[in-house]
Amino acid sequence: MATSSILAVSTCTVSSLVVSPVAGDLLHRKPHFDHHPNVWGDYFLTFSPCTPSMLLNMKSKVHIMEEQVRRMILERSSGSSLHVKLELVDTLERLCIDYHYVKEIDDVLRWIHEEVEDDADNHYDLHTTALRFYLLRKHGYHVSPDVFLRFRDEEGNFTCDDSNGTRSMLSLYNAAHVRIHGEEMLDDAMVFTENYLQSAMKHLQSPMADEVRCALRTPLFRRPRRVEARRYISVYQKLPTRNETILEFAKLDVGILQALYCEELKTLTMWWKQLQLRDHLSFARERIVEMHFWMLGVLFEPQYSFGRIMLTKLFIFVSIFDDIYDNYSTLEESKLFTEAMERWDEEAAEELPGYMKFFYKKVLTTIKAIERDLKLQGNKHVDYVKNLLIHATQCYYNEVKWRTEGGEAANVEEHLKISVPSSSCMHVPVYAFISMGNDVTTDDAINWGMAYPKIITSSCIIGRLLNDIASHEREQESSEHVVSSTVEACMREHGGISKEEAYVKLRELVEESWMDIAEECLRPPAAQPAPLLEAVVNATRMLDFLYKDQDAYTLPHALKDTIHSIYVDSPSRKREHGSTLLESI
Repeated sequence: MATSSILAVSTCTVSSLVVSPVAGDLLHRKPHFDHHPNVWGDYFLTFSPCTPSMLLNMKSKVHIMEEQVRRMILERSSGSSLHVKLELVDTLERLCIDYHYVKEIDDVLRWIHEEVEDDADNHYDLHTTALRFYLLRKHGYHVSPDVFLRFRDEEGNFTCDDSNGTRSMLSLYNAAHVRIHGEEMLDDAMVFTENYLQSAMKHLQSPMADEVRCALRTPLFRRPRRVEARRYISVYQKLPTRNETILEFAKLDVGILQALYCEELKTLTMWWKQLQLRDHLSFARERIVEMHFWMLGVLFEPQYSFGRIMLTKLFIFVSIFDDIYDNYSTLEESKLFTEAMERWDEEAAEELPGYMKFFYKKVLTTIKAIERDLKLQGNKHVDYVKNLLIHATQCYYNEVKWRTEGGEAANVEEHLKISVPSSSCMHVPVYAFISMGNDVTTDDAINWGMAYPKIITSSCIIGRLLNDIASHEREQESSEHVVSSTVEACMREHGGISKEEAYVKLRELVEESWMDIAEECLRPPAAQPAPLLEAVVNATRMLDFLYKDQDAYTLPHALKDTIHSIYVDSPSRKREHGSTLLESI
């Protein structure tokens, strides 16, 4: 399916339509879902993972250890074997402390790419070859899959001579998941290694069994960075080859970021309470903590603290838009609200029904405050904040109007023309671009993102399809009529196949979209700087995580353990000390 044709539909305004000045139930109000209540309440108003003196002590230790690890990188980049260099980079990235050493790691990978590429006589084992391929591809370097030719036998199976075949096959499995279109050898490697690892699981013990189980669920490239860091610390500390300095540094880094994230949640919880929206929007999902976790997955670094707060506020509003348009408002009310957003004027609130009027004024007040803060920071991209939010409501209205008028897509591609824009998956990375500031982002980059380039379209397709698969059964059971989704479109397109068969076909489209993303990240000709592309990839990783098996954003108990590990539980503290606390939330 060509992604370039998917968005060949314009987002028109509704301000030219004739509409009654007073909203009425011209259409019966839609039956709305009974969403699960807020799981966390006001917990983060008072919780702090450490005292100020503990935080100061951690920062003092980290400052020393950061330089020790930097010296380690520089020493190993000059005199160590390729295997040692690769393992060090991989460890730093999986522990998510690589953001401290962007230049150093880039220098190491550039050397690996240039020097090993020129070494025609290299005979590295499968694990080293696959890890090199994975890390270079992940960082946008062109590497030919032909490096794996010598590991295939006459029957096309992959073989390895080293003693740890499972580790080698696991590395090849992860490497195959950064493939691009047309790489048949990597397509074969995915199938072969998945079968190999599933068979090997019967005989493996921890920690390798945990690593394989995790990979079969989510390949390494697709895992959210902070989630993987918290998981991998527990794996790394069991390895006999672990470096104690790196391990301690990673734990301290988690503690410092944890304190920052909790401060951000305290600010956001206070903001949400002051909005007083609960009584007016009882039908909407209240997900402050879950939304912050989502945005943390896009931008986790400490310098983006304001960006995470901004993104969380904006997408809480987008989430409420979704609940209003999708589950609650009439078509007439949806039209009125979209017109009011286009006018962006408090007087427009007077034409809205009560529940919309109160919310609309809060949106305007919050966005004005965000714009003021961005201007104080010297951010040149302030005007896009309001425009993107208006665009989101236009997209929601277009889909609702299409559905209400009997819109029924004949195939998946036709459905995606409408449902990709209304997924708001484009808005997440573009808002992230804005928050990253002038040093990283230009107006051209923002306009590029808003034009749905291939990498963002592919990310949106992944989000749309996974969301539809995860929520399909729940929505069909909760609604009085068949909810139009890509699942239903796929069933129609293929002559009435079952929903299970449709899920399989849609997941194939998800895999194709991941290949598009991998290809768009290759340099040259990557269209934008690496940090912007990484934000898109991070946003896609979060979509995969949130909609892997179910709609975890809508059903927040599915995220409870993960959120607890990111914000509450210290990696230096045994899990059982936090279990009572978790159960009480």
